[in-house]
Amino acid sequence: MQSVIRLKGISGEVKGKQWESANVLRAGRLGTLEIVLDDSSVSRRHAELRQADSGWWVRDLESTNGTYVNGVRLGPGERQLHPRDIVQFGKVAMMVELPDAPPAEPRPAALANGEQIIVEAEASSSWQEGFERLLLDRNHSPRPGNELMALLRAGHHLVSIESEEELLASILNDAVNVLDAQRGAIVLAEGPNNELKLKSLANGRGGNSSRFNFSKALAKRCFHQGQSILCSSVEDDEELSGAVSIADGAMASVLCVLLRTPRKPLGVIHLDRSYWQKAFTEDDLHLADALAAHVSAGIECAQLLRRQRELFVQTISALASAIETRDPYTGGHTARVTAYSVLVGEELGLSVKELDQLRTGGPLHDIGKIGIDDAILRKPDKLTEEEFEIMKSHTTLGDDILKAIPEMKEIRPIVRSHHERWDGNGYPDGTAGEEIPLLARVVAVADSFDAMTTKRPYNTNAVKTPEEAFAEVQRCAGSQFDPRCARAFVTVREKVIEAMRMSKATGTFYVNVEE
Repeated sequence: MQSVIRLKGISGEVKGKQWESANVLRAGRLGTLEIVLDDSSVSRRHAELRQADSGWWVRDLESTNGTYVNGVRLGPGERQLHPRDIVQFGKVAMMVELPDAPPAEPRPAALANGEQIIVEAEASSSWQEGFERLLLDRNHSPRPGNELMALLRAGHHLVSIESEEELLASILNDAVNVLDAQRGAIVLAEGPNNELKLKSLANGRGGNSSRFNFSKALAKRCFHQGQSILCSSVEDDEELSGAVSIADGAMASVLCVLLRTPRKPLGVIHLDRSYWQKAFTEDDLHLADALAAHVSAGIECAQLLRRQRELFVQTISALASAIETRDPYTGGHTARVTAYSVLVGEELGLSVKELDQLRTGGPLHDIGKIGIDDAILRKPDKLTEEEFEIMKSHTTLGDDILKAIPEMKEIRPIVRSHHERWDGNGYPDGTAGEEIPLLARVVAVADSFDAMTTKRPYNTNAVKTPEEAFAEVQRCAGSQFDPRCARAFVTVREKVIEAMRMSKATGTFYVNVEE
């Protein structure tokens, strides 16, 4: 039974063209062939596709530049074709369609000895064309292995990095390295007017920071025109040649590629080379554009996650403030504890994720007090032993409240364990040393310091000055506090005092700061 084959051009001059046959298709430069290709990379008689009982087959006719199927160069003999295979004659690529064949599952691209990668991409929008132009032309790139690794690393970044800042830095470092740029910048649109803001910088081989790390004129041109731009020689561009940023940054050749999703443009990746480097080529533009297309969705997701986190923290802070209204003596307590905890976390070198957990857990560390009776919570006198036991239960109450929220799993140790002591004499579990979660140990120091320097109705001890409280933190290192956390707290003393002054300046917090 005969079946029809259709070849659909997907690169260069043949893009959008189609050839169809039920018997044979021969490709080459000769005008007598079924597929005439006016391309210097194609031989006069390049390849032949013919139908057999088992389907359609292709063979190379001893062409100079070879025939490829899914990136694998054909040797002697024939290879059977399947729907959505990519057949490449020299630099000319086509997709196989077999209308009479059953639908085929999408087939991954093949890699032949690191020479080239060929994949099919429907260019329904410009953001997909970067992949197509980069991956179809086997002769364009001198570094196909590096290019592949850049794409693979970019994909890995999207699933392995949670911080938007770290994601942008990783993407930019890969782009600078694989494209041998002296300098790179990622600029993203912000606000209702889509103002372009610098978000990440990276230096490559021989590169260094200057007053101007990217061309604002070129970035705006790229963003507002919606097109990736190559300026192989800035001296030939009247607008750029006299720009201070170009001269100060020693930029001789510039790539500016658009970060975009089908929904909207996000910003640009700006890469430049110096006068002593080879100028960027069209192939470099395709690679940079492919990288930009590949990572844009991940950047957009990271932005959405950041906004969700910001909204979440705002909601949590509002909840914490609502709790504090039940106890006017502790107004601003959670905000100060959070600020102090983040300062200590930064001094300890905690990860971005851990610092975010402190920003979330700090406002919530006393959330269990929502379950403490007002008669105890607002009692102006010293608590009885029984009342103090009830007050201590706010740690387990808070843990129980957050237990119902899966997203709060990593915050719960802060809420439950911020009253544990290094020597094991704390509550509610009496854990000691390294068994106490690290973030709870950080919050414990901040919480105790704020308790020492603020008025508390059930605390009969005199309110301490900052100097006295810092001395107490040092004295209790190794007994009440993790020694490392205590040292870090004392190290950021000036920043803590500044946070206290800002708290006092609002006129709503009871903080003892000596003028």
